[in-house]
Amino acid sequence: MSDGGAALGARLRERDLSAAPAALNMLESAAPGDREQARLLLAELSPAGGAGEAPAHVVGLTGPPGAGKSTLLSTLLSAWRARGSTVAMLAVDPSSRRSGGALLGDRARIEFDPADRGVFIRSTSAGERLGGLAWPTRAAAHALAYAFDVVVIETVGVGQAETEVADVADTVVVVVQPASGDVLQFYKAGIMEIPDVLVVTKADLGPIAARTKRDVGAALRSVGAASTPVIAVSSLAPTRGIDELIAALESHRASTDVPARRVRARRANALADYVHEHGERGLRTLGGRRAAEQLLARQEPGLDIPALVAVLEQGAHSAPAST
Repeated sequence: MSDGGAALGARLRERDLSAAPAALNMLESAAPGDREQARLLLAELSPAGGAGEAPAHVVGLTGPPGAGKSTLLSTLLSAWRARGSTVAMLAVDPSSRRSGGALLGDRARIEFDPADRGVFIRSTSAGERLGGLAWPTRAAAHALAYAFDVVVIETVGVGQAETEVADVADTVVVVVQPASGDVLQFYKAGIMEIPDVLVVTKADLGPIAARTKRDVGAALRSVGAASTPVIAVSSLAPTRGIDELIAALESHRASTDVPARRVRARRANALADYVHEHGERGLRTLGGRRAAEQLLARQEPGLDIPALVAVLEQGAHSAPAST
């Protein structure tokens, strides 16, 4: 007999890495019984329920197609494992129009040893939220963060919708490649305000990569983010910049109030889930976005996303009828 949601949550909290596949299958299932078990799994891992905040470093990594994200992740994965860190990676792929499932492209490009029990890689569908993060992805990142040392969410492309990764990750990495025009596009889309660390790939290209690094630095300064590290890396052997990048990730996490960031993330994601389900009409029932945010701010900081969504739904039911 397979474990129920609460049992799987307990196994993850005890850092049983073998529970990860079954837990994600449950979180991704649309079957009513599995939805209830998924709720129990998340409740078992709720900070308010005694689990505390997950110990993993959750890293969001985004960038345009062709920027070298998967190659970079392969190199980072090797470096993290050499340091003894267990790693889970969620590659958010475009959804199949026919099945709704992930197309599995990103996972196939990440190099790893399938026999290594300290690594877990899963392709997850973007669902209906083009470029964004579907509910199962955000729930999976939360659950895996109790079992693994590092959890990486790789998103597809870059655009306004991809800023959702900033509401999930402890540290956000934006990846650009030399001479691609990405810097100008990022500036126009407001992406330069998102990264905690910015990476220029293909540093082995020399002057072209150096010029892109200078352009990126200028763009960051223009939006008041001059302190954001810009690191040029090369995944070719011998690798360049990888140790510096890992040090920058660790430094950012050490300087961040992670519990407070995660509380804000849970509340933002709960509101996004509520609006996705009930639309702007449901939001107006609560008195608008600001009123909904104030309602969430009054709740216990450790409540998980399903519990916070329930608070919003209860608030909508108790709100006076509009005339």
